[in-house]
Amino acid sequence: MQIRQLQAADFPRWDAFVEACPEATFFHRAGWKTVLESALKHDAHFLYAEEEGQIKGVLPLAHVNSRLFGNALSSLAFCVYGGIAATDPRAHQALEAEACRRAETLGVDFLEMRYRRQHNPQWPRKSLYYTFRKPIDPDVEQNMKNIPRKQRAMVRKGIKAGLVSQWDTGIERFYEAYARSLHALGTPVFSRRYFQTLRDVFGEDCRILTVTHEGQLVASVMSFYFRDEVLPYYGGGTHLARALKGNDFMYWELMRRSCEEGLKVFDYGRSKEGTGSFSFKKNWGFEPEPLFYEYHLVRAENLPDINPKNPRYRLFIEAWKKLPYPLTKLLGPHIVRQTTG
Repeated sequence: MQIRQLQAADFPRWDAFVEACPEATFFHRAGWKTVLESALKHDAHFLYAEEEGQIKGVLPLAHVNSRLFGNALSSLAFCVYGGIAATDPRAHQALEAEACRRAETLGVDFLEMRYRRQHNPQWPRKSLYYTFRKPIDPDVEQNMKNIPRKQRAMVRKGIKAGLVSQWDTGIERFYEAYARSLHALGTPVFSRRYFQTLRDVFGEDCRILTVTHEGQLVASVMSFYFRDEVLPYYGGGTHLARALKGNDFMYWELMRRSCEEGLKVFDYGRSKEGTGSFSFKKNWGFEPEPLFYEYHLVRAENLPDINPKNPRYRLFIEAWKKLPYPLTKLLGPHIVRQTTG
């Protein structure tokens, strides 16, 4: 079993393995190496285990060294899932050993593995995030009926308001809705270049759905597509979204369109327990599933606590909300790229 580092020539066979491996996710795709290096300027250590010319396991890693938030080797930074995806337990073991070795060599604070199920009960774990996944019924109307009554009423209000959804070929309207939302939340934004890189790298597997009302921008969402799943990942709304139930309508439209395309799973992504987004997803009838973010501590003595609920960051969040909106779009990308997302 040999451990090798991903090169451009090996992207197709890496992705072929990811497509076939049950443990793999959209965030294991080789294109993330390009995104991390090109748009975010981080070193990417994408490792694979190979035996007799066949890939048996993959591990995408990002090295994020930040004066603000620490020094981490993460699988995968800026993504909700990651860790090792393997079809052979020997490959998993070899990749884990190599990841720990690299973490020690790089002198990071910690190695982070973002799993959907537990792999290392002996490692420290952060019990912070939950994911929300639900099957898409093949019948459109049944999907509407499956939404709990109160939330279904919000969707119908958006429909009655005359909201319209359409696929967007550019990122401008999406970026405006996204940046407006994050400013209201006191959260720094990624750069336009980051989102354009996602579109360029993943093509039709990265789509934007935009909602308007009488020609005015209301909300927009960027979703990832992997196998038979849709993952609404980045999104937001303008000041019109709340009154017109723009976000409710937008996610319904994405679900409806996904149903018509024959997709099987709607992955609402992760949320922190006790947050508004956590409650929003539960109100749609999705059950939270705990995520297992496991840590091998190297220089750090304790788990990282980069969390908006941490009192240390509350003052920053409130101050960020008060900054002029154009300034947040200028400063935000320099801050957010120093986190691990």
